[in-house]
Amino acid sequence: MEMDYGRGFHAPVGRSVDAAAYDGYVGRWSRLFVPALLAAADVSRGDRVLDLATGSGEAALLALPAVQASGCVIGADISPAMLDAARLRLGSRSFLPVAADGQALPFGDDSFDAVVCQLGLQFFPDPARGLEEVRRVLRGGRRAAICVIATPDRAPMWGVLAKALSRHLPARREALHLSFALADAGVLERLLGAAGFNDTRVERETRVAIIESFDTYWACVEAGIGLMPQAYLALPDTRRRSVREEVRARLSKFASQGKLVMSVEMLIGTGRA
Repeated sequence: MEMDYGRGFHAPVGRSVDAAAYDGYVGRWSRLFVPALLAAADVSRGDRVLDLATGSGEAALLALPAVQASGCVIGADISPAMLDAARLRLGSRSFLPVAADGQALPFGDDSFDAVVCQLGLQFFPDPARGLEEVRRVLRGGRRAAICVIATPDRAPMWGVLAKALSRHLPARREALHLSFALADAGVLERLLGAAGFNDTRVERETRVAIIESFDTYWACVEAGIGLMPQAYLALPDTRRRSVREEVRARLSKFASQGKLVMSVEMLIGTGRA
């Protein structure tokens, strides 16, 4: 089955982003790690910050009060639909959205005091090239920080779905598991070093969140915002029901009083220019 994913994978071709669905599918987890990401990049007052693969602006939202009025945050993303969602959400003069390919950034050398990338690098066709661009636009002595998802078993809200979908779309397994493409801490640290960063390190971070119910979780999948939800909606009705029941059964071990209580592990890699 061929899939016509939109640029950046999250927004289907020709459709706007359902911000509420995206928040439920990704945002509720992503924001738990943003404070650690900004700390790793040493974001501070007056900084000019690049939020690479900004998406709906999760990292930018917290970076803005950190840089205050004397700083600014440039949100770069390859998906115009995601940038529209970020612009509407943030509504700040200090946030500047820019449509850009992360592997060929339209900025000069040494343009930023900090670069952050929250849950984006694993989707780059060439992550190494993306990190080289991050190093190029970062000022000497300043830090970049990259947050990526750990292994599927440590992110069950996405790992279980990827496994279930892969049974029905075996030819698309690699694409369905892109979320976990940089789950190896050693690989991420080597990529940072190869891109020219010094003082590199990768830390594991774990957070827990509560989802109101399985149906609340599944409504975000049904909305079709994200690579895996798009693949799910492309299946015939009978296969969609099969995927839903398999995911429900596998996530039942996280159920508590009708809610889903799940943890997710992410890696935060950082290096100094």
